[in-house]
Amino acid sequence: MVQLANDFPVELLGPQHPPCLSLYQPTHRRHPDNQQDPIRFRNLVKALEESLKQKYPNGAAQELLAPFWALAGEGGFWNHALDGLAVLRAGDLLKVYRLQRPVPERAVVADSFHTKPLMRIFQSADRYQILGLNRREIRLYEGNRDALDEIEPAPGVPRTIVEALGDQLTESHQSVVSRGAGDGGGVVRHGHGGKKDEQEGDTERFFRAVDRAVTERHSRPGGLPLMLAALPEYHAPFRAVSRNPLLMGEGLGVNPWAVDAGQLRLQAWEKVEPIYLRRLADLIEDFHKAKAKHMGTDDLSDAARAAVEGRVGVLLVEADRVVPGLLDGTDGRIELGRLGHPGMDDLLDDLAEMVMRRKGEVVIVPASRMPGTTGLAATYRF
Repeated sequence: MVQLANDFPVELLGPQHPPCLSLYQPTHRRHPDNQQDPIRFRNLVKALEESLKQKYPNGAAQELLAPFWALAGEGGFWNHALDGLAVLRAGDLLKVYRLQRPVPERAVVADSFHTKPLMRIFQSADRYQILGLNRREIRLYEGNRDALDEIEPAPGVPRTIVEALGDQLTESHQSVVSRGAGDGGGVVRHGHGGKKDEQEGDTERFFRAVDRAVTERHSRPGGLPLMLAALPEYHAPFRAVSRNPLLMGEGLGVNPWAVDAGQLRLQAWEKVEPIYLRRLADLIEDFHKAKAKHMGTDDLSDAARAAVEGRVGVLLVEADRVVPGLLDGTDGRIELGRLGHPGMDDLLDDLAEMVMRRKGEVVIVPASRMPGTTGLAATYRF
């Protein structure tokens, strides 16, 4: 997840050397369901091959598809899947992402990457992160309404008090002898002669270092709300030193080392869901008000022209809707077509990318909560 956060949207929406190959498929976390995943993957690679052959020489197609075929044969890769998979290829660029959401099967060859399924992940309003904390170490999780997974902290984020403080750690904390139950299932340390105020000082400096690193390496790049999960005695000390604007006011007063991810997700979603629903309601109300004043539209042609002109401030896009065609990036004209044809992509995808490039906001919305039936709702900024 960290890698995808670093790549999207800047790198993946940037100029690429066509053809750009985009493959998406749902995957399975457990045996025996995951046995079908490499078979379905090979079928999608064949679909990419057929699409490529319509426009590009066979030699070029084989070279571009070689990493896909290699991935299909990696048994270990398929044994560690999440809920979805994305593989993007253009020129020398190859990106492979395990996703927390199932995605529709899709094999697209176009002049740019098909990124709408990734937007569903990064632009959905239900995403959040959890910081699991005790006075000795941390854990990081990323989730949505359906899933929660522990993620690797980004480089520079200290996982333990030793990593954070190094030789500045007081002597009483220096001896690390085991990992066990502790106060949070964390590192058990034994020392001698340490004073209580020195230990509290270490804890405060550890919390500051964690807060600073998580803010810089996770919260700011991803823009996700951050929920603190820790025993009650750690909440006030951490909040006293935190400068993270995305830290949620309510946290979880649990030991994250004592509950599994499924339990943690259920507790977290109880607090995140009202925020999620409130945000969607506000966005939809803003759209209706704007449309009544001719400052918004759910017409695809009107929205396309406004997006090219940089006038779309907020674009709501229906999560699973696909409108095959092309968007002219110079004047906003649209051309409907067939998704399997080389050069054709999803117009909603292209429109969303255009809005993001013009510094507008894109939010992927479930069909049941869209304010109309066209698959989009655009609110103008002028």
